[in-house]
Amino acid sequence: MSRFLFSTLGSLGDLHPYIAVARALISQGHEAVIATAEDYRLTIEGAGIEFAPVRPGMTELGDYQTLVKKTFDVVRGPEYLIRHIIMPHLRSRYECLLKASDGADVLVSHPLAMTLPLVGEKQGIPRVATVLSPMSFMSPYDSPVFGLAPWLQKLSVFGPGPYRCLFMLLRYVMNRWEIPLHKLRSELGLPPSPYPAMFEGQFSPLLNLALFDPQLAQPQVDWPDNTHICGCPLFDGKQADNDVLADLEQFLAKGGAPIVFALGSSAVWIAGDFWDNAIAATKALGRRAILLTGPSMPASLPDTIRAYPYLPYSKVFPHAAAVVHQAGIGTLAQAMRAGRPQLIVPVAFDQPDNAHRTQALGLARTIPFQKTTTKRLVAELSRLLNSENYANATRSMAASLAKINGATCAAHALIACAQKQNSAQS
Repeated sequence: MSRFLFSTLGSLGDLHPYIAVARALISQGHEAVIATAEDYRLTIEGAGIEFAPVRPGMTELGDYQTLVKKTFDVVRGPEYLIRHIIMPHLRSRYECLLKASDGADVLVSHPLAMTLPLVGEKQGIPRVATVLSPMSFMSPYDSPVFGLAPWLQKLSVFGPGPYRCLFMLLRYVMNRWEIPLHKLRSELGLPPSPYPAMFEGQFSPLLNLALFDPQLAQPQVDWPDNTHICGCPLFDGKQADNDVLADLEQFLAKGGAPIVFALGSSAVWIAGDFWDNAIAATKALGRRAILLTGPSMPASLPDTIRAYPYLPYSKVFPHAAAVVHQAGIGTLAQAMRAGRPQLIVPVAFDQPDNAHRTQALGLARTIPFQKTTTKRLVAELSRLLNSENYANATRSMAASLAKINGATCAAHALIACAQKQNSAQS
């Protein structure tokens, strides 16, 4: 039996995949602990997994809506995330993870868990790296789409050269943002890292797990050695109340398949007029709809539209005529498995790239979140709902994904890695 310590940072989309993998490990007779913000203790322990607190928690960082607004800013969001959320708290996160690592056989890091590699180096504990979306590999051979400048992707017709230059610039910028991390390494007596933590520095020489579905990206020549694409590990989150599920069943039984609108767990906090546009578009199309709105519930909805703060995606997406979502990797994985056409409204970070890849597969159409209007929703949803091509492509994708269990695949890879390390030490 081995003990695995997972460290993650971010929203529920950054937590749920690790819950799924941890549960798969536990089912195989191993121990798993997830170290993250105190805010997620109940979710993790409710899933039957040991929890270790890492400070600061999300509530300690200030008003959550303001936090989301700043981090999802297309221009300044990444800088704010690195320089104002991660870098000032490296020491406290390191100390929390150092304590949590006691007895761990293998460490498993999220791309933003920048202090876990330091714990591994200092304590001599093997570490496995994970990425949640293809964009994390930053490969010029599979050029990602950036929300700030989506036109850059057109330069890929000239080969990898333009993106190599872009990534050289980004590495320079990241090295400056990560100066506090370099200082902490020095204080701990660790050698300097030749790579930025957000680029090659996040990866492990032992094993790198790509926790996304293989249809989204194939290995490139510059991916790190020992990389394994597992598929997206699925965890649906908390279960809905029986009364809510009964209401959902009644609504679904009353008419045609609804359009389902969802924005994940973070973008709902900065939805703005998105729900008003969704309601107006639904009426214009003469359709029914379900809105998964998070904290802000619209008032005075017609009988043809239902709004819920939360529903497990697996309970609602398969019943949709189409799914409108932001392309967070977990939301996207659920939508792809539902076999329904998708209209993607990417907000920030990896979402524009995820949306581009999904559209290239013939599964979706896209509108940038900042340019979403009632008129554009009506136009794009009409194209989706009246096309057999999208319907056929999404059904075919769902059938192929039914064979993939990302959580089990990742768990098997981690167990094999632990066994190999144990054998090497004996």
